[in-house]
Amino acid sequence: MFYYKFRVYFDEVEDFVRDIEILANDNFESLHNILYKSIGLEGNELASFSLCDSKWNKQNEITLIDMKDDEVEDAPEYEEEDGYTTKTHLPKYIMKESILNKMISDPHQHILYEYDFLNPKVFYLELMKVAQAQDGIEYPRCTHKAQELPKAIKNAHLPDPDELIEDLTKDDIFDDFEDGFNDEDQLDLGSIDDYGSY
Repeated sequence: MFYYKFRVYFDEVEDFVRDIEILANDNFESLHNILYKSIGLEGNELASFSLCDSKWNKQNEITLIDMKDDEVEDAPEYEEEDGYTTKTHLPKYIMKESILNKMISDPHQHILYEYDFLNPKVFYLELMKVAQAQDGIEYPRCTHKAQELPKAIKNAHLPDPDELIEDLTKDDIFDDFEDGFNDEDQLDLGSIDDYGSY
């Protein structure tokens, strides 16, 4: 049995590196799980992999859940984005059904790992080595870590709890409540005599 060794980079943090080893017959869901754990992400957001050519142009996409219904039928085949060519009709697969050695053919395979689609974090994976798996070693595993994600990046989608408490105090709630009853412009509903009797 063989394993793949991937090196992971993140442009937003200088010298950020993770080395991941995973069995060649494992699936992309296992790769996703070891990645978010070793990177320091919560693992509660959607994510996807894109197999790329040597220039990081996407060739196909492997998503955590089935997202084929999100494709736009009449979209153009290619679109330019920041100097990179991107296919808009990428073949799509699901992580748990996609086996690494069935999808990877390039000995220096480039893969994009995109985490949290609302506040995207993009990690670059490069296949560094294919080697014989060793007995007694549990795969997948992270064998090297350098630098950590700042909290501002890890929790970019979450509001600051301290700011929420400052913005919404109990006094503010009761002031708004009282203002509702003291407002001179309230709708005049009249008296019960105006509605007659049954």
